[in-house]
Order: sequence, then C-alpha cells, then structure tokens
Amino acid sequence: MTCALYPCTVTHVRRTPVRHVFRHRTYLWLIDPDRPPRLPAPLRPLARFDPRDHFAGTAPTIRAGLEAFLAARGVDLAGGRVVMLTQARVLGHVFNPLTLYWCHGPEDVLRCVVAEVHNTYGERHCYLLITDPDGRARIRKELYVSPFYPVAGGYRMRLPEPGPRLNVRVTLDPPQGAPFTATVRGARREFTPMALVRQALSHPLSTFAVSFAIRLHGSYLYLRGLPVQPRPRHPAQEGAR
Repeated sequence: MTCALYPCTVTHVRRTPVRHVFRHRTYLWLIDPDRPPRLPAPLRPLARFDPRDHFAGTAPTIRAGLEAFLAARGVDLAGGRVVMLTQARVLGHVFNPLTLYWCHGPEDVLRCVVAEVHNTYGERHCYLLITDPDGRARIRKELYVSPFYPVAGGYRMRLPEPGPRLNVRVTLDPPQGAPFTATVRGARREFTPMALVRQALSHPLSTFAVSFAIRLHGSYLYLRGLPVQPRPRHPAQEGAR
C-alpha cells in the first residue's frame, strides 16, 4: 500500500444545551503500520510513528500492539493487511483523538475496524467494531472524553475505508439530550516529501494545534455554563500492550 496524506476538516457539532460548532483544519496519515514511510533525515522531525503512542505503549511495534489487542478478543488476522489512519508525532509531540485501523484477513477481506480513542487526560481506549458493508457500527461508550458528557450512552460510527475521499462520522447518543456529532472529511494526496512539507507549512505544529483547539473550545463551553461531569478512573484494557 502506498501511504497517503489527507488534508481534512474536523467538525464537531453540539446541539444542546448550548449549540456550538467547532471546525479545525489539519492533515492525517494513511499508512501500513508494518511499513511506515521512510523520510529523508531533514524531514523526520515532521513525522514519526511511535508504538509508545498506541495501545498501552509497551509493544515493540504498532502492529504488535494491535495483534495483542485483537488476540485477547479472539481475532486472528493471520498476517492480513492493516491500514491505519492517524496523526504522526510532529517535533516530538502527538495528540491523536482518534486513530483507526482497518484490519483485513489473508484473503484481503475486511474483518474488523479498531477505533483507538485518546482523551486530553492521557487515557486511551480501543473499540473493536464489526462494520456493515457501508462501514457502520454501534458500540457502548467506555471512555471519558468530553468533560461535558458522562461515560454513558453509545456511539454510532460510519467508518468506510479511505480511498480518494476520507469521510468518517462518529455520533455520540447520550442518555439525555441531542446527539453530538464529529466528522472528518478530506481528499487523498499521495505522500511525497514535498507533499509533507506543504502540509507542514499549511498546518504548522499540527498536533499542538489540535490539542490546543480542543482545550480552547472546552474553556468556551465551560464559560457558557455547561456543567462538568465527574471523570471516573479508566481501567487498563485486557490485551492492551
């Protein structure tokens, strides 16, 4: 698989009790975690794919962490292809609200999708999803993400494998109130060193910008009077390495 870049727009839509729309432009990588891109030495600070940033952060490779997570849930890819959508470390920093793994068997048929969610408190949780032919799945919420929503309700996700276009949608259905929706939409650009330079110049310090924007909009909502929900302790996941 040729790795690719996706310049994209991330949109969050909150409807109640305060209507608020948040849009942020960034770029994501689509890679084979077994064969991450090899960058010229001067560009390596702009993109690093580190196994410490995924799953429990203790596996020797990203693929090994994924395999351990799947094995604990009875899934064996038997060497099949994995496609990973993520942000890379930039200048030593990364914040990945959502990393997606499309996991195929040896016959190259999609077996499952893993959605790895990180919150701003340093916690991680992975969801194993069996999607329908349109890439849709439902799952119970298990990680505290926004301080304004409890760990309750469930997600509706639409996660078609990216092609010329990236179009991911995650909808939180809370126990009360209107759904909260996040979308990621973009267009594929084949990776070249110059393509990476253009994205880095268009979106400087992209991973810092993502975490700063989330905190900035959270502060705005807090000042608007949204009540903060208590954050429970998040236990380690079985099989996470």
